[in-house]
Order: sequence, then C-alpha cells, then structure tokens
Amino acid sequence: MSDAGASAAGGGARVREAIARATATLAALSETPRLDAELLMAHALGVGREAMLLGRLDDAAPAGFAALLDRRLGNEPIAYITGTRAFWTIDLAVAPGVLIPRPDTETLIEAAVDHFGPRSPATILDLGTGSGALLLAALDQWPDAHGLGIDRSPDALAIARANAGQLGLARRARFQLGDWGDGLTDRFDLLLCNPPYVESGAILPREVADHEPASALFAGPEGLDDYRRLAPQVSGLVAPGGVACIEIGATQGPAVLALFRGTGLAASIRQDLAGRDRCVILADSS
Repeated sequence: MSDAGASAAGGGARVREAIARATATLAALSETPRLDAELLMAHALGVGREAMLLGRLDDAAPAGFAALLDRRLGNEPIAYITGTRAFWTIDLAVAPGVLIPRPDTETLIEAAVDHFGPRSPATILDLGTGSGALLLAALDQWPDAHGLGIDRSPDALAIARANAGQLGLARRARFQLGDWGDGLTDRFDLLLCNPPYVESGAILPREVADHEPASALFAGPEGLDDYRRLAPQVSGLVAPGGVACIEIGATQGPAVLALFRGTGLAASIRQDLAGRDRCVILADSS
C-alpha cells in the first residue's frame, strides 16, 4: 500500500474524515475527486453511496478503503474498481475487457425515445454491445421489446449476458458473436451502436489508455474506419419506420454524415447535454 493511500485513508479515522482526506489526495488526478472518494468508501462499506451519506459517515473507516484508494491513485477507473456503472435507468457490471459506459452515450437512447414517441420498437439491435449497456437500457425503457446484441469479444458477451440475467432481461435479450452486421438478414425497428471512433494517434487520459480495451476505442488515423464498415450495412438492417442511432466523436459529424450519404435514410445529428455533436440519427421514412 502506498504512503499516499494509507495517509489519505487515515488509520482510525471516521468515514467522513477519510473521505475528506481522500478527496484532497485525488484532486490532482480526478475531475470528480469527492465523488470518487465517496464511491470508493461506499464500496468498501458494502453499501450504496446514498445509504452511506445518510447514515454511515460517523462509522470507523473500513480497513479496505486504503487499498481501493491506492488503485484509483494508480489511474484505475472507478467502475473497474467497484465493478459497477450506472447507465440510463439500470446498473451494469463492468470489468476490464469492456468499455465503461459514459453518460454521453445516453444521447442515443434519448434520440430513440424522441423518434418513437408513444410507440415502442418491437425489435432492437445493438452492434458492438460490450457490457450490453445500450441494448439493456433500451429493453428497460420498452418492456415489450426484444433485442439482439452483437460483439466480437467472447469476454464482452459473457459480461453482457450476466448483466441481462441480473436485470431480469435474459428472456428478451439475445447475444451472439459477430462482426458488426455481417451475416445478419433480419431488419430491426431500432439499431443502436457505439463504435470505436478515436484517432489512432490520439493521446487519452491514463485511466482510459492504460485500462480500457483499445479495440473499443481506436478506429484508424481519422477514427472513421468502423463507420466505413457500418455505412453499407445500416440500410439493410433498419426496418420500415425504424431508426439507427450511432454515436460519434464531437468533431466527426460532417465526416460521418458524408459516409452515410446514399443509404436512403434521413440523416441528422443530435447533441449531448454539453452541446457537443454526439449521435448520428438515420431514420427510415417509408
């Protein structure tokens, strides 16, 4: 255990004191040091963050907190340390080998909700499903829908299946090994996809570059390689009246729209809550 971790954890300290010390220690590393410290402490206590804040702040800080803090000081993502991540209306298990779901990706679900309005998609396809985040969030949103998640990684599919089971969605979610839409012949009311879109030479924060799977991040020198794979496939996968919602990098809108031109689908861009381009929407108007 590092001296920094042990000192910040504060032997014999109360929970509130250990959180305060850890927050100060994490300030140089994290944009959310207080939240990080609280999540780590709640995990060490074996309770939810809200329960900790409401009733456990005067407990003695658990001995395991220092080791968790050390891992965070080594740039390991909070989600991998605690093994969980909240996304949309669900909580997901995550582990090294799958991309950690980001709040920005919820923009795709928001776009789909706006497209369908009071209706519900009957069938959902999630290409590059990873932890199952998009598919399972959509199935939670629309209780009558069924869906299919595709991924090239057997490890990711195992995590996605476990998440479906934990959320009570296993009967409505199928997962299979695949490479984007290759070999698929069915059409779906809703297609969701968060492909790799980072330029191969990009410099990322250490917690991302050192821990998250490169195969889920990088997509060639322009970050567009996987959009080039997807562009010829999308129109054959979207059912009449359906929509594809595909995540993009904040500066990639014009380039991605150009790649999807000629699909016969009406294309538009939706921004995330920070006002950045985040989702290409490809809607079938037939």
